Amino acid sequence: MERGRARDMTTPLPTLTPAPGASRAGTSRAGAFLALLAGATALGVSPVFVRLADVGPFASAFWRAALALPVLYLWMRIGDRGGKERAGLTLPGVLAGLFFAGDLFFWHLSILNTSIANSTFLATTAPVWVILVAWLWFKDRVSGATLAGLALCIAGGAALVGDSLQVDRSRLSGDLYGLATGVFFGLYFHAIRAGRTTHGAARLTLHSTAVTALVLFAVALVLEPRILPQSMQGWLAVLALGMLTHAAGQGLLSVALGTLPTVFSSLVIFLEAVIAALFAWAVLGEALSLAQVAGGAAIMLGIWVARPR
Repeated sequence: MERGRARDMTTPLPTLTPAPGASRAGTSRAGAFLALLAGATALGVSPVFVRLADVGPFASAFWRAALALPVLYLWMRIGDRGGKERAGLTLPGVLAGLFFAGDLFFWHLSILNTSIANSTFLATTAPVWVILVAWLWFKDRVSGATLAGLALCIAGGAALVGDSLQVDRSRLSGDLYGLATGVFFGLYFHAIRAGRTTHGAARLTLHSTAVTALVLFAVALVLEPRILPQSMQGWLAVLALGMLTHAAGQGLLSVALGTLPTVFSSLVIFLEAVIAALFAWAVLGEALSLAQVAGGAAIMLGIWVARPR
């Protein structure tokens, strides 16, 4: 992506070619969209595993990244066979790791300082920041369909958190942390998209995850009373965070961003909220209201409206 080049954000980048060694799923729009849906599903179950882990939020975030590294390394080695991909660490990979560490750090701070509903809703504002950066920095043209889809997704996200969404001055700091979560996740999308012009999904995800794990390890050492899980359930929960949520979820997101438009991909991540609500209903027994069902439908409609033509 170059500054000063205008384009319709509902269409793929016409000049972008897949990186050497990139996944085959990143070479077709249909495959990339399926990867994006699967990645959003994997990311959406993370709150369940965080709740089941018996360590603090920053420690669970560290284990999420650290336990994904062996799988991501194996994926990279398999993808490198016969390829000529550049092996060096790139600036987009480092930035993606820092941005995602910021995303997890502020998300957990938000959870600790405001309601879960406020934290969840504010974190889903990431597409707003994706669009603003694309428009203001990269000079991209944003279509009316994209804005309409964004409005539907935000309305659906608000309906999903329902009556729990509230404004409370005593929780203002937590709300600001939630807003920062959305900003960092939006920047993460752009960093991954930029990195996919030169690197395959496996290598880029491995590099960014290694940076994220280092940052979160330092955070956990300072802010957590303990880092190691204390039970088998705790270890299984953080293992699931690493294998399913991060290795699969973030990896598939990187695959999709090698082909699909950044703004559209960020809107599909709204499905995380839908998946999280469904898993909370199925696994934790949390009830789903009619408003939440309508919110999920609005998100699905928004994604369809904003789809690449």
